Amino acid sequence: MSFRSDFEKARDFLILHRSDYSYAYNNFQWPHVEDFNWAIDYFDSMAQDNEAIALWIVDEEGQQQKYSFDALSKRSNQVANFLRNHGVQKGDSIFLLIDDDVALWELMLGAMKIGAVLVPNNPLLTQAELKDRLDREKVKLIATSKKQSDKFNIAGSSVTGVLVDEDSEGWISYSSSFKESTEFEPSARVKATDPMFRYFTSANTVKPRIVEHSYGGFPIGHLSTMYWIGLRPGDVHLGINSAGWAMHDWNNFIVPWNAEATIFIYKEKRFNAKAILEVLSKYPITTFCAPPTVWRLLAQEDIASYPVRLREAVSTGEPLNAEIISRVQRSWGLFVREGYGQTETPTLIGIPPEETGSFGTMGKALPGFKLSLLDSEGTEREAGEVCVDMKDHPWGILSGLDNSAAYYHTADSAYLDEGGNYTFCERIDGLFKSSDYRISPFELEFVLKDYPAIREAVVIPSPDPVRDTVPKALISLMKGIEPTKELALDIMNFARLRLSPFKRIRRIEFMDIPKNTNGEIPRSELAQIERTKRLSGEKSPYEFSEDDAKIFLDETWAQELP
Repeated sequence: MSFRSDFEKARDFLILHRSDYSYAYNNFQWPHVEDFNWAIDYFDSMAQDNEAIALWIVDEEGQQQKYSFDALSKRSNQVANFLRNHGVQKGDSIFLLIDDDVALWELMLGAMKIGAVLVPNNPLLTQAELKDRLDREKVKLIATSKKQSDKFNIAGSSVTGVLVDEDSEGWISYSSSFKESTEFEPSARVKATDPMFRYFTSANTVKPRIVEHSYGGFPIGHLSTMYWIGLRPGDVHLGINSAGWAMHDWNNFIVPWNAEATIFIYKEKRFNAKAILEVLSKYPITTFCAPPTVWRLLAQEDIASYPVRLREAVSTGEPLNAEIISRVQRSWGLFVREGYGQTETPTLIGIPPEETGSFGTMGKALPGFKLSLLDSEGTEREAGEVCVDMKDHPWGILSGLDNSAAYYHTADSAYLDEGGNYTFCERIDGLFKSSDYRISPFELEFVLKDYPAIREAVVIPSPDPVRDTVPKALISLMKGIEPTKELALDIMNFARLRLSPFKRIRRIEFMDIPKNTNGEIPRSELAQIERTKRLSGEKSPYEFSEDDAKIFLDETWAQELP
């Protein structure tokens, strides 16, 4: 049996049994393969003579672009030839910094056909952050837009630069790819274990770490995500998130096309909840996946006045509160189903389609994944760290794990109820979520230590009604420095110039930072104290926030979507 038919068999099994969780979970089997190139073995075959809409892009003015599966298959062949003619070979890294433009999908498909490695990046990253990534990743080609090109210095370097929208001296015009043949013959087969994506993600280090996913792991592993969303062939899927992150690449690329569904993209400069609601009511969108930050903002509007045709509505990134789930249920008759995954994994846990008995939880272990809750001694408990059993080698877990490892440890804790549902407890490695982004306090503290007046800084999550939490810095000052509002705002501005919007320090409190008897900073205790203070409305006289100044008028939370 060919791999393609094996892949389709696994896909079709999950689509067919989407309404029977027990059967799907107990009987699903991963394909066992050595070679696999999703763009050629699956997408091209599925797309041949397929005139159904694969990608549907609508902008704020209502202008539309529609591309069929067959058209994108042929167009990505041109792009693959274009890339190869400019020196890109199997295993070479392509650095992507592109907003939602058709070129992004064409380049990802074309690069995959060669067997190249995709390194997605978000346009909100600072020049310093981009430089760090380029220093750590050996890049063959950079593809970006004219407005982002000033962030790169490719003159005299061995890196090829491609502009997807305009012409500029020193850069190759992407438009020349239209001269290439629509037929493509790969030079080499791609192994399922070959690297396909590399992401830079926050970790318990001062710099983001690299997470790699393979050609087999990412598309096969995310069959679980397709099942959780409840996608079917012919669906029109809207996913809200920004390019450059793993969620974008499964929510707006791999997962919908795994199901042969239409990817619907709404291009807007800044997030507008009313505009999204109008899109949901105007267009035939059947499935919708958005992070909790988006759901919270949508719920602030009169959502009942917007009739939608949604069959599935899901949320992932962090827990969504019961009030919002209930409001959507009352307004649209839809149960917003939660799911849990990481940059390092596909969706591991989720409330299955058509299930309504898992209210207030993350849901159940999804087909293909056996999970255990382990304590610090490695003993299985009803509450503990969520760990993936690696015995059966599930697809989709990041590359580079020790083959002898019995479990993949998520560093997230949860508890399991009698119904088999998991409920999130907390992150156990000090990281936290803000606007659905994973934040490393150690990375932010590393930036703050360069401010001359700061003796010591600790970053903790501070509860926020829209972003869930925001970074708050507890700061101990050098001797003789007064803790003033002006100093706090200057520190926030200092960090603002060095960090992406979603990482910025939003609150500051000057204090003597406590230590335990071992000289360690009790981060979890400080975070709990902050949660209690926010609940009671208590505020220290030496506590300040960005609301105390107007230095952030050029941004909105919408620039921080994952």
